[in-house]
Amino acid sequence: MENQNDFGDFEEVKYEENISENSEEPIPTRIRLPRGKELIGRIVQRFGGNRMDIKSTDGKVRNCRVPGRYRRRLWLRPKDIVIIIPWEFDDGKGDIIYKYRPIEITILNKKGLLNTIKDEF
Repeated sequence: MENQNDFGDFEEVKYEENISENSEEPIPTRIRLPRGKELIGRIVQRFGGNRMDIKSTDGKVRNCRVPGRYRRRLWLRPKDIVIIIPWEFDDGKGDIIYKYRPIEITILNKKGLLNTIKDEF
């Protein structure tokens, strides 16, 4: 039998207990929050390709795109909550870098981070 130390040091990921027994996915205790110039936004409309309008927490609607390295990883639909980075030279545009899962969205709602982008559909 192999010793646990043979594989190196790993940080244990901790999850809170499931509130309901029907849910299969554990509730994460840590979620990704915007850093620096990043903003949280809600997808308002898709234009095709990898472009879409996103209403961000600063009140602006930006035309954002999915960069090439995230294109196959992010499957986005209207009403999804995402993290965007506004462009430095054009504040009306930006890049999408992360999509929140439904459990993470409920945690963001509890923290009050999504109050400025209420659902307008």
